[in-house]
Amino acid sequence: MSLGTEEAQAPSGSRPGRRPLAGTMLVVSAAVLTLSGLVACSGGAVSAPSAPAASSPAPPTTPASGPRQLSETGSSLMAPLFTQWWAPAYHAQFSQVTLSTASTSSGTGISSAAAGTTDIGASDAYLSPADVSKYPDLVNIPLAVAALMVIYHVPGLSPSTHLNLNGKVLAQIFSGQITSWDDSAIRKLNPGVTLPGTAIVLIHRSDTSGSTFLFTSYLNAQDPADWSSSLIGTTVDWPGQPGEQGAQGSSGIISTVRSIPGAIGYVGVSYLSTVSKDNEGEAALGNSAGNFKLPTASTIQAGLASFTNTPANETMSLINGSGADVYPIINYEYAIVSISQASATLAQDMRAFLSWAISTGRAQLTQVNFQPLPPSVVMLSLAQIAKIKG
Repeated sequence: MSLGTEEAQAPSGSRPGRRPLAGTMLVVSAAVLTLSGLVACSGGAVSAPSAPAASSPAPPTTPASGPRQLSETGSSLMAPLFTQWWAPAYHAQFSQVTLSTASTSSGTGISSAAAGTTDIGASDAYLSPADVSKYPDLVNIPLAVAALMVIYHVPGLSPSTHLNLNGKVLAQIFSGQITSWDDSAIRKLNPGVTLPGTAIVLIHRSDTSGSTFLFTSYLNAQDPADWSSSLIGTTVDWPGQPGEQGAQGSSGIISTVRSIPGAIGYVGVSYLSTVSKDNEGEAALGNSAGNFKLPTASTIQAGLASFTNTPANETMSLINGSGADVYPIINYEYAIVSISQASATLAQDMRAFLSWAISTGRAQLTQVNFQPLPPSVVMLSLAQIAKIKG
């Protein structure tokens, strides 16, 4: 399901509050989806176009008039967006369409879309070359941009203290070389912070997870010596450490970290409010410039702006971008769908919802701390959506 010591600096400022939800939804129309209009509503972060404007696809359609239930399953990182925001908002606008959702895993989203047991497979990981070869009708279509957090339960440490951690130290933690929170490598990154000698307990996903793919990609990008490319994937053979545990889904990671002093894990930024309510810690992660950042709107946008050549099939890693203000673990959130649908009506309904998600649906992204696609990537996604036929 998958591909393939800096000087310590303090995290950059406090996390800004959420922007209020837009009072008026964007209208799904060709005008909204022009590059000039999208620059205005994306905060100005624009990646270089990957396809000429002349090849822009036709405007998105509205769903058919008859009743329809569309199904979605997959990424637990995307689940809050689909379940709490997109499904009810879409039904409110188009009452004939009901979107049924299920929080499972990215691997389940991909396999379910391949088997035809779901209409939309949600995934944090793009399709692997093996998947593309085996399922030629499947495409991965970015709908939004997300980020992955590293969370922990360090006794005596206030949640407002964001430990500085980078890929090298995390690779050594998850490979079993660093085993206690007061290890010299962690203390070096966090001068002035009193750290206990509590044993580190590794918590990782036990299912086929796009979050695991993102996290292991970051470890390899910053420390290939301690975390080889063979350990990148939606499932990996974890090196092992006393007390290590696997957990099912994002909620499983959060609850397990909360319950075990010394625990560390990883979870999507869509669960930030849950992590905060549980008084769990969130790390400021080291980027390629050696700075430590939290996943805020500005640092995610900075990371996105450092990648300027998304290919037409939109299969692309956004890990470890370049720049002083970049948050280093960001990703496209994908809809995995088949371009060959059972009927023309179903194909129309699929095109309508996916087009709505990257236009009108942008209004809900701040609720889960996601960011919208850059204009050029919107055009690429529309081109892929237009391939869906019945």
